Amino acid sequence: MTPAPDSDQSPVNRARFDQQSADQQQNSDSGPFRKSIFHDSGFRWWHEVAVFVLLVLVLMVAQELVPGFLNPRSQLLLSRHVWEMALISLGMMLIIITAGIDLSVGSTMGLCAVAFGVSFEMTSSILLSCLFCVLTGFGCGALNGALISRWRLHPLIVTLATYAAYRGIAEGWSQGHSWSGFGASFSQLSRGRLLGIPYPGLTFFALTVIAAIVLWKTPAGKHLSAMGYNEKAARFSGIRVDLNRFLLFCISGTLSGLAAVFYVARFDTAKADAGEGFELDAITAVVAGGTSIFGGRGNVIGTILGLLLIHETRQFVGRYWGIEELKSIFVGGLLISFVLIYQFLRPSGQRV
Repeated sequence: MTPAPDSDQSPVNRARFDQQSADQQQNSDSGPFRKSIFHDSGFRWWHEVAVFVLLVLVLMVAQELVPGFLNPRSQLLLSRHVWEMALISLGMMLIIITAGIDLSVGSTMGLCAVAFGVSFEMTSSILLSCLFCVLTGFGCGALNGALISRWRLHPLIVTLATYAAYRGIAEGWSQGHSWSGFGASFSQLSRGRLLGIPYPGLTFFALTVIAAIVLWKTPAGKHLSAMGYNEKAARFSGIRVDLNRFLLFCISGTLSGLAAVFYVARFDTAKADAGEGFELDAITAVVAGGTSIFGGRGNVIGTILGLLLIHETRQFVGRYWGIEELKSIFVGGLLISFVLIYQFLRPSGQRV
């Protein structure tokens, strides 16, 4: 039998105790759980190792079929396409750790791009346009968070609704119009480099370090994991679940607004279809990196590996076959494959 939790246990330990008790109850009802094939080793990073091995295999095949694919200059050029999705995936990871999801990130990005164009048309100020763009993203995320936290609506339903609503608002607001001609200096925000790394990449790595510190070294990170393991236990443990979830969606929306700024700078165009399809890539990258879709587990190392895998696969498929539709087919296949991989690599009794 599982011992009763001590009164001085931390919130995350209480949540895990509750989850462990539920797992043992299911065990008593339906027989022993299938042991993970790696469970007895005690090694926690099998999923990340599997993603890394698959990434290496993809790169080897790509180099063989597309000579010069791994050329540093070629990789640096291709990296321009990943940073907006990387920023969105960072917010998505935090939300999925808490057993939530945000399907509206791509539509939020499109609405933010339109907000940038409208603001520039009215003020001719790049700084004000960037600020309005990011604030629009924050507002979209805040609306999602308020609906989910205040009225306890499911994140899937809310963000599916705002996925359609935000894109519709963007298209109606722009009336099919696009804005361009923001100047060469603004384009340098996306194309400029420091120590050989593009500015969006530096922004992503800085935010990744902050996210890693929060998840691994602060009580807030443990609270997010506790929310994912068992929300009811987290509430009884004194964790401010509703406030945390609201803030996470605000962060996700803000990152979508920041991604829109870099997107507009890269293409020198602001239009309503910016970020279209980014939600699928972001979710796939996060899940491929080992974040449990049911919450409670996730880390930035796995997310970075998942991002690289999705990015390199997309670029390889695009360059070798030249068929745009195949990219989405491969991404969807990867998402299903990694759910199955996690099923075999997970510890005994842990949810997928």
